[in-house]
Amino acid sequence: MKIREKTSSEVAFNRDYGKTVGEITSLKPRIECRNVNVYYGEKLAIQNVSLDVGCNEVIALIGPSGCGKSTFIRCLNRMNDTIIGCRVTGDIIMDGKNIYDNGVDVVPLRAQVGMVFQKPNPFPKSIFENVAYGPRIHGLVASKAELEEVVETSLRRAGLWDEVKDYLHQPGTSLSGGQQQRLCIARTIAVNPEVILMDEPCSALDPIATAKIEQLIDELRVHYTIAIVTHSMQQAARVSQRTAYFHLGRLIEVGETAQIFTNPRHQLTEDYITGRFG
Repeated sequence: MKIREKTSSEVAFNRDYGKTVGEITSLKPRIECRNVNVYYGEKLAIQNVSLDVGCNEVIALIGPSGCGKSTFIRCLNRMNDTIIGCRVTGDIIMDGKNIYDNGVDVVPLRAQVGMVFQKPNPFPKSIFENVAYGPRIHGLVASKAELEEVVETSLRRAGLWDEVKDYLHQPGTSLSGGQQQRLCIARTIAVNPEVILMDEPCSALDPIATAKIEQLIDELRVHYTIAIVTHSMQQAARVSQRTAYFHLGRLIEVGETAQIFTNPRHQLTEDYITGRFG
């Protein structure tokens, strides 16, 4: 197998690594990440990443396949804990506390920092029960009427209520792919999270369903902080206020989305955005 030679940009990056990557901090940070490293066994997958996720912003994580975007976003609610041999170092601060400190309960953490995955994954239950499941097991409702209100509110916020209100007891799996993804978003927000993580939520959807999800992301930003991993630079440009570019497990550059796409500071970012590699 022929080994790919490093580009001049990668050589320059290795020489210059450690210089500023731009606006890693936010005026109103909801999550503060400092010097985060992720290991799979002995392999270093994420190296020394520092980045804030701001309140009521959408931050997009972009970069080539295998660059560490999904690995990093899974650190924010400790989903990497489920992977044998995975180890995370550094600080990820919420509410003044490192979420990786001993004694942190991951169950309420994952309610506070919800996640929407690449492929829609509704439970094999009714539409109503998909949304009601989280509030019920977390003890967030005291009565049937309160539970019904939470389900309706969540489905409305997910832009799905008008389409399913007469079919709440049909299986969630009977919905179209785009509707299933919005159902998963409704399920996520039903437990009243503060942060929503989205790992390529539109990659399995058609353009019409993708447009609905993107519109929904913009509407949800009023209530939630959102971090989205996307392989589509066009999507990042449409939905995010800030964009972070990852390469080979390192955060190369972060800044306002318009600046990243029109005037990137780093040659590697420019090479990726202009299609020279990736």
